[in-house]
Amino acid sequence: MKQPILGTPLSPSATKVMLLGSGELGKEVLIALQRLGVETIAVDRYENAPGHQVAHRAHVINMADGAALRALIEQERPDIVVPEIEAIATDMLVQIEKEGLARVIPTARAAQLTMNREGIRRLAAETLGLATSPYKFADSLEELRAATEVVGFPCIVKPVMSSSGKGQSKVDNADEVQAAWDYAASGSRVNQGRVIVEGYIDFDYEITQLTVRAVGSDGAIETHFCEPIGHVQVHGDYVESWQPMAMTPVALQRSRDIAKKVTDDLGGQGIFGVELFVKGDMVWFSEVSPRPHDTGMVTMCTQRLNEFELHARAILGLPVDASLRAAGASAVIYGGMEEKGIAFTGVDEALRVPESDIRLFGKPESFKRRRMGVALANGRDTDEARARAKLAAGKVVPVTGR
Repeated sequence: MKQPILGTPLSPSATKVMLLGSGELGKEVLIALQRLGVETIAVDRYENAPGHQVAHRAHVINMADGAALRALIEQERPDIVVPEIEAIATDMLVQIEKEGLARVIPTARAAQLTMNREGIRRLAAETLGLATSPYKFADSLEELRAATEVVGFPCIVKPVMSSSGKGQSKVDNADEVQAAWDYAASGSRVNQGRVIVEGYIDFDYEITQLTVRAVGSDGAIETHFCEPIGHVQVHGDYVESWQPMAMTPVALQRSRDIAKKVTDDLGGQGIFGVELFVKGDMVWFSEVSPRPHDTGMVTMCTQRLNEFELHARAILGLPVDASLRAAGASAVIYGGMEEKGIAFTGVDEALRVPESDIRLFGKPESFKRRRMGVALANGRDTDEARARAKLAAGKVVPVTGR
């Protein structure tokens, strides 16, 4: 493969990367890219998103509007386009990639498949033959009722297009189907009329297997695995994570076999967050995101190169190192209120917790359950790290801004 050449930002030699979605994860990717001399363009659906605050240039558009997305890419002429959220006109990305206007990470097809839970579930279960929970799709409340009867109770209802657990609920009986349908519609990013119903798996724990596809020394794509990340989710949204997650050797190997099979099919370069359910030695595929994963924020205190640095290196064709440095954990800091421009107290107390760190994302508007920051901590083992991260997170108190 041709040796990567990195230029100088804001000059004719610059390598230009555009992020579609510029929240807290995108912000860290932008910082990692800038440290490698890349010119960055942050795009989001609202002003002053976290990534907007650090990028060379920022734009606000509806990324689900294909014409608006194409116009912006033609205006900026980035070398690389990196989708960071689901609500994007992926049909237009396919066209842009086909015409050679920009390289899409990892590929336009991967973005298209993983944006929609139907596409990735059918690929995993029906094309690749991976173990998944039983599932059905529904386009109406009546179809949802019928699907829950086939799949059985309890089951999980999710919009086919959403992020961070929005619109997801556990349904224990027929009386809860209506509420699940209404909640799914409220949480959908794009299509408010289609849901997936998944059979409930009685798993021991769930993990994120961060998987990196990067260029090796011989120019061929190599697959690298980070140590597995354990996490706790509430209503489908992560609240804490830790690394490494203790697993049996068989379960770990099966997890990596599944991750490689999925990511090989999706192709391209970059990091993938592969979510898996584990019970003993049994492993089921759940979902995959072709980008840094929220549970992977723990890598900011555990790995030599965190998930954002790995992503930046991989998409630029640079060497990667997925090795673990220390056991660690993360815990979410919530907004706790509906308010713009909130402030935080207790950061000094949080940072007095041994081996702790804090990231405040700088989101301009807070909601009660909106993720506004994260506490990170290391320890002798993950139990100590988790206790420290939760302690530090609990000391940070959102307050009304001045």
